[in-house]
Amino acid sequence: MVLLAEHTTTTARDALEDVEVAVVPTGSVEQHGPALPLGTDFMAAEALAATCRDRDDAVVLPTIPVGVSEHHRQFHGTLWTDPETFEDYVSDVLGSMAHHGVRKAVVVNGHGGNTDALQRAARSLRQEETAFAAPWNWWDSLDGLTEELFGDAGIGHADQMEASMMLRIADHLVRESAMAEAEAGASDAWGEGVHGANVGFDTIDFSDSGAVGEPTLATREAGDRLFQTAEEELAALVDWLGEQPFEDLLPADHR
Repeated sequence: MVLLAEHTTTTARDALEDVEVAVVPTGSVEQHGPALPLGTDFMAAEALAATCRDRDDAVVLPTIPVGVSEHHRQFHGTLWTDPETFEDYVSDVLGSMAHHGVRKAVVVNGHGGNTDALQRAARSLRQEETAFAAPWNWWDSLDGLTEELFGDAGIGHADQMEASMMLRIADHLVRESAMAEAEAGASDAWGEGVHGANVGFDTIDFSDSGAVGEPTLATREAGDRLFQTAEEELAALVDWLGEQPFEDLLPADHR
């Protein structure tokens, strides 16, 4: 099927007859410290979604690049939309595909800030019997690999995991000379806890550089393994979803 946007309306009409699953990448345009590009999140999602482009049973949709990122607004270059707008936009895109007969979708997401809005969109589309969408954060598919590669550092932001992934998919955009600067101003963990409450509402509240973690630990070899594992898991998810009858994916009280 390759990419939907590369088809004409007539070739899309014919190709979509065999398509079971729409794959749509979502991410953000937001600060990732001084070393990684603003488009890190959508670039990672886009690269992984593109691995489905040669499948006959899937169609890869254009990337939705701007997401829920207002908490990074104090850093230059960050773009954002509010959660409701993002939720509605994703719902409209997937509703459009359902209109053309493709009622199952995987949302390949590269930005954690989008997660809640994507879950709400997926729930509404299912409840309305419009479509079944599976939001998929690529880092959630790694099953212990990050611990193997980086120890118990956890998932941060513009950290060793994201930096490794970017070295894999777009190393020309990574400023490796700025990794130490990013780490020097980074936080050890996401947020700022005070007596059990998180009072770090914006990234600037707890990270001077915008990074969270240890980006100097990033390697191309780690990026290769992260990408390969995520690619395999995405393929398996698309396989599974493609095999499910749409009616079986609806709420139990709708069947």
